[in-house]
Amino acid sequence: MGKITIIAAVADNNALGKDNDLLWHLPDDFKRFKQLTTGHKIIMGRKTFESFPKPLPNRHHIIITRDKGYHVEHPNCTIVHSLSDALALVENEDLSFVIGGGEIYSLAMPYCDILEVTRVHGDYEADAFFPEIDPSNWKLVREEYHGKDEKHAVDFTYRTFIKKEN
Repeated sequence: MGKITIIAAVADNNALGKDNDLLWHLPDDFKRFKQLTTGHKIIMGRKTFESFPKPLPNRHHIIITRDKGYHVEHPNCTIVHSLSDALALVENEDLSFVIGGGEIYSLAMPYCDILEVTRVHGDYEADAFFPEIDPSNWKLVREEYHGKDEKHAVDFTYRTFIKKEN
């Protein structure tokens, strides 16, 4: 089994989004997301998928939905009806990513090896939240601060966690 990484941009209060949209615009975080996920399978919930204008290029989308009639006409999209079905599709991959939303992150946390979290410094009103990162299960191994600038209205920190061996 390869490594499974959760990747997310998360506010200080664990806010992820509201009304199926992001709460901030961070071009450098988008670039990092693209750089890390390109060429890999990405697992997401239906609402996360539907928040994209079109499927993301150079990535195979595995979309989890309870709706048995849900269908997407695109060669880089596969529909499944459970997280276990999604994980079965990536078991032979070296690396794959879970990209949201809140419910999928909560379900996937026990199965993931790495967390790539962009911590957005601020508290936001939201309807989707990231699960708490339990320090007894996760070790922070890298941190890189990015201050506000002309393209970023808020400062943020890239944080990489690896699952502790229990």
